[in-house]
Amino acid sequence: MSTLNLKAPAKVNYLLDVIRRRPDGYHELRMIMQRVNLCDDITLTLTESPGITVTCGKKGVPDGPGNIAWKAARVMLDLSGCGRGASIDITKNIPVAAGLGGGSSDAASVLTGMNQLLELNLSDQRLMEIGVTLGADVPFFIFARTALAEGIGEELRAMPEMPKAWILLVNPGVHVSTAWVYQNLRLTNEKVLAKVPEFFRTVEDVAALFSNDLESVTISAFPVIDEIKGRMLQLGAVGSMMSGSGPTVFGVFRTRAEAENACSEIARGTEWFTAVAETF
Repeated sequence: MSTLNLKAPAKVNYLLDVIRRRPDGYHELRMIMQRVNLCDDITLTLTESPGITVTCGKKGVPDGPGNIAWKAARVMLDLSGCGRGASIDITKNIPVAAGLGGGSSDAASVLTGMNQLLELNLSDQRLMEIGVTLGADVPFFIFARTALAEGIGEELRAMPEMPKAWILLVNPGVHVSTAWVYQNLRLTNEKVLAKVPEFFRTVEDVAALFSNDLESVTISAFPVIDEIKGRMLQLGAVGSMMSGSGPTVFGVFRTRAEAENACSEIARGTEWFTAVAETF
């Protein structure tokens, strides 16, 4: 086998606590992350000739060494020492720089795919160690379970089973720099961490978790995010929040019909990205 067709799912953050800024410049976090079935499609091919090509054609996504998927393939080829190359074709269905982890998910899929194609037999733990050198969210997508993530995102523990939920994703198309958000976040020394429940029976239990320390920064600059949250709640969402550093807002709904109705209402008269997805 020399070609794999891969699905790289998006994620939402049910919880994002920023605990402190570390001496190395990173921030210590506590997050609960959940995968949803909005996926990028990746065709990964091992080539006889050396070199790596990435084809995406999406604005804001580099096709060369600047692409995190390219970097993932390079690491794995270097580990193999085989002298071969890789061709990576990415169809982006996840919005770029949206707080949904699309790039990190692409990289995770390439790491696991190259591990299979090159028959390296690396453990998931080793792949996660490689992944965190590429991006803080990459290990989560290799872990492939709903997770409590700590550290910069690389310390992962599986969460208790959560009820299935329908997720409405709305991205208003504003540009949010993650670096800018963290630079403007005001941290206090009195951060009190809420206790994470040990079980979740209903989507209401899940929505009770919702908290994102980054919202205060992003919403102050882009109030449309707060407007979308309010609109989702009016249309029946059990809970609504910004994912990651934004600008994507998600709402959790009990049924697909409710989510799709809200999607139609919010999308009307706009050019925003909207999608209904189901949790894994």
